[in-house]
Amino acid sequence: MRILVTGAAGLIGSELCARLASAGHAVTALVHRRHALTDNRGSVVPSRAEGAEPAPGEVVTRGGDVRLPGLGLAQVPANDLLVHCAAVTAFDAAEDVYRAVNIDGTRHAIAAARASGAGLLHVSTAYVCGTTDGPIAPGFTGAAFTNGYEASKAAGEALVRASGLPFAIARPSVVVGDWTSGQISRFENIYMIFKLIAEGRIRTLPAAAGATLDLVPIDHVIAGLIVMTERFADLAGQTVHLTAQAPTPIPAIGTAMARAGLGTPDFVAPAQFDPAHLPAGERRWHAAAATLYTAYLLRDPRFVADCALLPPCPPTDAAWMDRLIAFAVAARFVRVKAAA
Repeated sequence: MRILVTGAAGLIGSELCARLASAGHAVTALVHRRHALTDNRGSVVPSRAEGAEPAPGEVVTRGGDVRLPGLGLAQVPANDLLVHCAAVTAFDAAEDVYRAVNIDGTRHAIAAARASGAGLLHVSTAYVCGTTDGPIAPGFTGAAFTNGYEASKAAGEALVRASGLPFAIARPSVVVGDWTSGQISRFENIYMIFKLIAEGRIRTLPAAAGATLDLVPIDHVIAGLIVMTERFADLAGQTVHLTAQAPTPIPAIGTAMARAGLGTPDFVAPAQFDPAHLPAGERRWHAAAATLYTAYLLRDPRFVADCALLPPCPPTDAAWMDRLIAFAVAARFVRVKAAA
């Protein structure tokens, strides 16, 4: 297949481009600020930036910008499929940034797919469920959201569904390390909580009784996207959860951190949590960083992942959680404090 991938230098995009090329597909990788592609093992993905369109098994990078019509390209290449991975995933971006990238960028990806005669595989997030708890069907979209990222991804999905294009929507949850090794090329989202706790900056966090976090290995997400690419005709019109078989209870995260010697966070009921009563230093870190993530400690969505074409997610159990943390420690992103 001839495949155009936006957001190709991102966490998912780089690994996806490498895997698609190794499977024999001709991959055009749209890059913006970062032009080098690095896979999840930290290896540079072989590619070239000049010359003809990619041959089967080859990656060619093209500088562009999803904020612009035509994705910022002089000409959108002919493709069989456009995989739209580009997005601002930060929880604290300005509203105009979300609109320019996650909403208008999706609108431009739709137009580019239409111009090149391609189908559209749109990478969204399972957390477009917003504040809804309980079983979440793959096509369900919430009405209330905890941040602009979730809201903008829901708006992007609505554009895709109304586009009239052949489309499929992939909804990963919280993407973390490889299942076998725990390896991850970039430490984001939940890893910041690990870091803040391990460094002693945060000790107390609000967590609702029964709250869970859906952590999914990156290799499962990539395997799912490969299937959705190669079986696109069979999945057209569908929304697919790329999520864990079972979410991780919030207390299990604290237990895993304690096993690794990173300190034991104190999870308290939201009604009992008052940042004003925290020590001054911890209060500042809550205001500056932790509050971006605490909304994800208050919910219990149960994502229904029932697509028969996709391989099941391996168990996201305590042993896997230990591997995630061990890799973060070995990479010196998270440092175990020496005993006093």
